[in-house]
Amino acid sequence: MISRLAFVAKIAIAISGLLLSAPAWADRLVTDQIGRQVHIPDVVSRVVILQHQTLNIAVQMDAMDKVVGVLDEWKKQLGANYVRLAPQLPNLAMPGGLTKVNIEELLKLKPDVVFVTNYAPADMVKQIEDAGLAVVAISLLDVPPAEAVKLNPSVKDEPAAIDAGFATGVRLIADVLDRKEKGEEMIAATKKTRKLVADRLADIPEDKRVATYMANPDLSTYGRGKYTGLMMERAGARNVANSIAGFKQVSMEDVLTWNPAVIFVQERYPAVVDEIRKADSWQTIDAVKNGKVYLMPEYAKAWGYPMPEAMALGELWMAKELYPERFKDIDMQKEADAYYKEFYRTDYRPAQ
Repeated sequence: MISRLAFVAKIAIAISGLLLSAPAWADRLVTDQIGRQVHIPDVVSRVVILQHQTLNIAVQMDAMDKVVGVLDEWKKQLGANYVRLAPQLPNLAMPGGLTKVNIEELLKLKPDVVFVTNYAPADMVKQIEDAGLAVVAISLLDVPPAEAVKLNPSVKDEPAAIDAGFATGVRLIADVLDRKEKGEEMIAATKKTRKLVADRLADIPEDKRVATYMANPDLSTYGRGKYTGLMMERAGARNVANSIAGFKQVSMEDVLTWNPAVIFVQERYPAVVDEIRKADSWQTIDAVKNGKVYLMPEYAKAWGYPMPEAMALGELWMAKELYPERFKDIDMQKEADAYYKEFYRTDYRPAQ
């Protein structure tokens, strides 16, 4: 009898040990895009996203039911019209931004994972980690960790680094949010029109490409090492700012010297179009004289980071604007509607 009781006690102790260790079994290890290994729960139910690129991808993955907090600059970064695609955004907590965090407000949200940008300050990441929260950094660029933490990393092979980094980043976000299938669909969608554009522009030599400038507020623009430059290249443009590295402010003298034939402005910065069209300092530039200053559509996100709709739609739109005779058969409204129905669960409606 005593022996049997001892046996039962041992079994009870063993079961208790298993139960106590269950939380350790329930987590998993992921590698983020600045090379850090991060323990995250096996099931992630609550996330805070302090990077607008990751937020944009989460919306498209239909994962906003897991998002309990977002960056405070979301409207500035995504544009005021973006709220129609994610109506819950104004009601979500905003415990920080790209380079700052309010740790007390963040802890109130009890997130399982906090997404940050690759160039978030190291002390900001440490502060979140020291509070016991999992931090996953997203760069959407495949470069060594020492470069990945920079705002303007050095990139040797831009097409390879951007394509690989985009796929890795999307898969990481999809893994954390339990949207793996949607992540793969998103990656596939970005490749759908790539061959079409490349084939139709293949015979245009470098010296015949359209001189193009990407205008942002305060004379900032994108040069080498950012997705925008690759987007322009794939669309058959010659980025006049290719001599600079990364995202930087240039001078009016630079733009006058470059004299672009076409100027593009991102949808989130409509005031820049009016400024360029009306300001005296811009009037001698060919793009302004010939009425070729274009506000880009919502989906053509010419950001430093590659976005799925920009790769799937934006490059095609830009190529059609630069070489309309080569893309007469392409109906961008039809293309955009198909993408938006698949990933935003709505039709595409241009801003009025």
